[in-house]
Amino acid sequence: MTINCNGKLLSLDQPKVMGILNVTPDSFFDGGKYKDEKSILNQVEKMLNEGATFIDVGAYSTRPGALEVDEAIELKRIAPIVNLILKNFPGIILSIDTFRSNVAKACVENGASIINDISAGLQDSDMLPTVAKLHVPYIMMHMRGTPQNMQQKTDYEDVVKEVLSFFSERLVAAKALGIKDIIIDPGFGFAKSLHQNYKLLNQMEVMKIIEHPLLAGISRKSMIYKTLDTTANQALNGTTALHMICLQKGANILRVHDVKEAMECIKLYEQLNA
Repeated sequence: MTINCNGKLLSLDQPKVMGILNVTPDSFFDGGKYKDEKSILNQVEKMLNEGATFIDVGAYSTRPGALEVDEAIELKRIAPIVNLILKNFPGIILSIDTFRSNVAKACVENGASIINDISAGLQDSDMLPTVAKLHVPYIMMHMRGTPQNMQQKTDYEDVVKEVLSFFSERLVAAKALGIKDIIIDPGFGFAKSLHQNYKLLNQMEVMKIIEHPLLAGISRKSMIYKTLDTTANQALNGTTALHMICLQKGANILRVHDVKEAMECIKLYEQLNA
């Protein structure tokens, strides 16, 4: 499997790591941590040195119950960060975590390479046409509702079948517009109960039937720390344990807060399957 990033084909046959950079004050794990140029650049350099292939920048917290952020504020937060990172790390593969087409367009025009949309185009009707015109890879995630109300929308008859059906519909819509490089994200923690998250993870290999690269985003999420009766800050060990399961179930990309540990997990997985 390959995706085209900045005119270069990138193989995803070997699992890759996407490092998370939240520039929001209220993200569930690292909110407010990266708010000045030095801390941002230090964290990006750290993640790249530890083996991250992608850096995913977000300026709108999508944790359950997060406050809605005005589009102008999101753009004001993220645009300078994109410019700062690309100026200091030319050639970096920068992913933009947004569900807004105007934010996506502005960031790609400034040099970003991928759009990561938690709503798969459902929150902004212009998102899919915009991505098609930008000719960049598109990560579409499964979610019901919005971050503000998604945890009231977990009434699935069969979460695995309904997530598959969702992607079938959204892929048809995206491909009809000419979007070629599409990555799917099952959306762990988004409009899913604790039990549903684990059912989805346990059967995640069925997502491979879609024949698109698969991204797993479970890093330090509540499905881990609530199970262990701990906190996001103490959830690294649990995250690593589930990352190995994700790899065994077919994940091509791990979206993580802790790049070094995720890379070690991939190395051990590859040795196991050598």
